[in-house]
Amino acid sequence: MNPINSHPTIMPKLEELLEVAYEKERASSRRLAKNMALSTEDALRKILQMAAGNQSLVELISSRKQQKANVATKIAHRKQMTADARAYKRNAALPDPAAWLAWFDGTSHPNPGKMGVGGMLKNPNGELTRISFAAGQGDSSEAEYLALIAVLQAALEVRPAKLVIYGDSRVVLDDVQAENGAAVLSHHRMRARQLLAQLANPALIWIPRRKNAAADALSQQAVKLLAIGGKS
Repeated sequence: MNPINSHPTIMPKLEELLEVAYEKERASSRRLAKNMALSTEDALRKILQMAAGNQSLVELISSRKQQKANVATKIAHRKQMTADARAYKRNAALPDPAAWLAWFDGTSHPNPGKMGVGGMLKNPNGELTRISFAAGQGDSSEAEYLALIAVLQAALEVRPAKLVIYGDSRVVLDDVQAENGAAVLSHHRMRARQLLAQLANPALIWIPRRKNAAADALSQQAVKLLAIGGKS
């Protein structure tokens, strides 16, 4: 027995069928409706039942809705990345020459796995302090947070009048500034906020990954040295 017919209460309506049907399927259903004197809904249902194969029509609709949701998520992500890149060009390309600059990056191999922390702090004269160390086991978001905390701690040793912090982790940059961040990151968020509160005029700015290559190299170096040393 056809599963759709056996559960009439969940039979998809025309609106759902139209939502998931491809243009070619809609065209085929129009021809079928004309040739067999069927309603638009019945013709489209028949076309989609054939496309479903071993699936039920309900399963086909659910699968296609998920596919559409995935595509929408990817589009939204691309739009966000474009907006981030524009913001970077506006806000990060020409920092205040009197400001101290910091970059942070964390990595985890595998993910989750061995964490490496990388960071840099540069004073207005161009002198660099580099940070690179292994940070135990965890995921990439934890590693990024630990890297942010490390550069904040380094900055507190000199207490710059103005500090601009760059990172390519949208997760951490959004989380540390959110009213209600991710529960799993709450400990790191609290620590980072405590440090930020002790600094004058700190600014957190997202940059593309390619612009954070030096900090990334330092985080990768930490993991490699850990692997060479054979420590966990």
